[in-house]
Amino acid sequence: MSRICMIGTGYVGLVSGACLADFGHEVWCVDINAERIADLHRGVMPIYEPGLDRLVAKNVAGGRLFFTTSLAEAMGVTDVIFIAVQTPMSDGGEADLSYVLNVAREVGSLMTRPCVVVTKSTVPVGTSRKVRTAILESQPQPVDFELASNPEFLREGSSIEDFMRPDRVVVGADSALGEKVMREIYRPLYLLETPILVCDIESAELIKYASNAFLAVKISYINEISTLADRVGADVSMVAKAMGLDKRIGPKFLHAGLGFGGSCLPKDTNAIVHIAEQAGTDMSIVRAAIGVNERLPDLAMAKARELLPELKGKVVAMLGLSFKPNTDDIRDAPSRPLVAALQAAGASLRVHDPVAMDNFRALHPALRYCEGPYDAAAGADLVMLVTEWNEYRQLDLARLGAAVSGRRFLDCRNVYNSALLGEHGFAYRCFGRPRA
Repeated sequence: MSRICMIGTGYVGLVSGACLADFGHEVWCVDINAERIADLHRGVMPIYEPGLDRLVAKNVAGGRLFFTTSLAEAMGVTDVIFIAVQTPMSDGGEADLSYVLNVAREVGSLMTRPCVVVTKSTVPVGTSRKVRTAILESQPQPVDFELASNPEFLREGSSIEDFMRPDRVVVGADSALGEKVMREIYRPLYLLETPILVCDIESAELIKYASNAFLAVKISYINEISTLADRVGADVSMVAKAMGLDKRIGPKFLHAGLGFGGSCLPKDTNAIVHIAEQAGTDMSIVRAAIGVNERLPDLAMAKARELLPELKGKVVAMLGLSFKPNTDDIRDAPSRPLVAALQAAGASLRVHDPVAMDNFRALHPALRYCEGPYDAAAGADLVMLVTEWNEYRQLDLARLGAAVSGRRFLDCRNVYNSALLGEHGFAYRCFGRPRA
């Protein structure tokens, strides 16, 4: 059993801490947000993630998971320190490392015995060296420590499964001791024969960015194919299916629609472009993928105007606000530019999302937030499906048609098809598929 301090209780830190506790380790989760820690003590989760509340409760009851605002308390009883704080995108596109380095300085100031410091946050190449310097400069007296990098590959909405059954675990280590400690932490995965890739720290730091950038490129590529399919009368879903059957390509991330959002892909694609610029090279393919993704809300607005040329004074029902299903995360969600564009066009909005409305209300308090999809559609001139939540996949189209004022349906995630919607009297638009 390892004794672990997890600094940060956001998506990465809280999920990782709870899962490591479930592996049998003793984990202390630390956050400066006293209200968040108090909520966690009461069993209230600061984020929506399916199954997280039960996992946390199980390991708190088992005496393996603890929460505190005191880093000194946690470091006093642990030997491995994970840094899992945010690295938001700055105005220039690069990763903001201020949170990481501030934590490193505090860790250095409190270090009294040897330990391993692990960077879990997504950080540019070279950050671990900066962390080492920050710790050394902050130590009141010299204390030996090891560094490691352990990037996360958690998808919001399925992060517990991703942690418990990962495709691989990446460990960047600059010492035999650091590697040994990290292998011991992930030893429970050996039964699953999970590949443990051990490499130098710089490679580990780059792996996360390279992986996310590739996924973003794949998403933007199928969206460009979708636009072409619209122009030539092809069906992007058939094109994507055939592409995905090629083992060199694979079927995942080939779904046309509104592109990528959330806390990772937009931030990490911009960060790797900035990293490349600093290194004197150009990530032209990644920059193109970013450009494609940023234009998709405009494409959705153009399709909305095909269905409803005059938006001023009209009512639009928006189904889905989170950037993807099974999360309340609205960071870089396509719903945000769509809401802004619809409001600028003079439309009024009725919106619904199963879990993200509270987060969205903080940005747009004046919107009409509805109890369900049919409530949102009541009196609407246009229905827009923006996030493919399961409860939107089997809508009662007869009931929906009876609720709306105008039977117009913009399917931004290609959940339905024009023949089915046509049977219920709807004018229908989607992305990259021919009309019936």
